[in-house]
Amino acid sequence: EVNYEFEGEAREQRESFGSLKVGLIALLFVIYALLAIPFNSFVQPLIVMSVIPFGLIGAVIGHWLLGMDLTIMSVFGLLALSGVVVNDSLVLVQFINQQRGTSDTSLMASVKAAGVARFRPVMLTSLTTFIGLAPLLLEKATQAQFLIPMAVSLGFGIIFATFVTLILVPVNYIVLEDLRRGQHRLYGGGASTAGET
Repeated sequence: EVNYEFEGEAREQRESFGSLKVGLIALLFVIYALLAIPFNSFVQPLIVMSVIPFGLIGAVIGHWLLGMDLTIMSVFGLLALSGVVVNDSLVLVQFINQQRGTSDTSLMASVKAAGVARFRPVMLTSLTTFIGLAPLLLEKATQAQFLIPMAVSLGFGIIFATFVTLILVPVNYIVLEDLRRGQHRLYGGGASTAGET
């Protein structure tokens, strides 16, 4: 009748992951709130935040390509990544809103204009972030080894999320507008605009 438990470092890791779950929920709520206020919308922040899971996928792919295990520092990198990847989406959605608010441009024309006008800033922002992390990724010093998983999460996550952002965010914006129009037809004009839902 012998019982055993994983203690020591294993227990500390369990406690750390438990607190990180709470931190992730709080982080997502704060990001949502900070986006909802300037957009004056409850739905558009979800468009911006829709790229976060793809950033996490990119981070996992980066660890796999480099043959590294996910560590607690990798998870810290994932938390930081959640706040970073929304920047490119924010730029696209804000530009579409400006185009639609300042002219009689159609939805499709506004989305295309946003893709063309913001392609270079989005790519440069992500590439410079990755290049800035490259020295840490290539570092061989023993003191830097525990930080490398965090850099892998950030670097590969933001690169992967960038390419997804350029496709997913415009598509989600158009889908949102289609849903708004469908609701408008279904309920006879009771729906508000996409930026105000």
